[in-house]
Amino acid sequence: MPAARPRILYVTDLAYPARGRRYCDEDIFLTSRLREEFDLALCHPRDATALMGAFDAVVVRNSGPVLGYLDAYEEFRARALATGVPVYNPLTGRGDMAGKQYLLDLTDAGMPVIPTVGRPEDLHRLPRADRYVVKPRLGADSHGLRIVPAAEASAPAGGDVLVQPYVDFAYEVSFYFVDQDFQYALHAPDPAARWRLEPYSPTPGDLDFARRFVEWNTLSHGIQRVDACRAPGGELLLVELEDLNPYLSLDALDEETRDAFVAATTVSLHRFLRESGDAPG
Repeated sequence: MPAARPRILYVTDLAYPARGRRYCDEDIFLTSRLREEFDLALCHPRDATALMGAFDAVVVRNSGPVLGYLDAYEEFRARALATGVPVYNPLTGRGDMAGKQYLLDLTDAGMPVIPTVGRPEDLHRLPRADRYVVKPRLGADSHGLRIVPAAEASAPAGGDVLVQPYVDFAYEVSFYFVDQDFQYALHAPDPAARWRLEPYSPTPGDLDFARRFVEWNTLSHGIQRVDACRAPGGELLLVELEDLNPYLSLDALDEETRDAFVAATTVSLHRFLRESGDAPG
């Protein structure tokens, strides 16, 4: 009899209405390719806790912002950690997986990130600006994000929100990694069209910038996206470190780059299962 293939529970919200993107298309494509190596079943994030015990690992992909199902996500995390079910990406991420606290931590560490504070009394630490960005600590996909004039910046700065100066950037650029290995980069030439992406050829300095955050995150397995903006002075500043369920914009890639990413992810998943001790056979 042939050796058993690894069983993967692939968590995605195929109906999530993402702006400028179709989550379902990306996950339909990626699972169609991963099925060559794994036995796969897709489920909604609210169903993951009940189903995951029958699988060798859980892969969290385009599952949408956890604010939409926070109770189910917290139950899922607790059950996975308690039972030892391997989750990819591992639940030890320090980026968006754990909320936006990392933006405060990286600001305090002097890293190249958009300066961020979380208390009214700390607003003086931010560069002066005419406008400020206010975002929830647990936000994602721009949910709850507001741009306010300077006079209103102190009012919402406490509680569960963060405040940053509004950066009039030239463009945004994203760097995509698998197991800390760089795969590709995409950028949005028009700041008003975040998801109208084109291939980007990073300089050595760009890659050094992105790798600093991937190394800081210390995830040995998984898919990460480092989002940055090109500031008026020409430097890159971190916008977000997506380490829970980063959208990959695979439709913006040429076939060769897309195939290389699928191959890297396949190898990564096999390695992850072996090192987790849950690979069958």
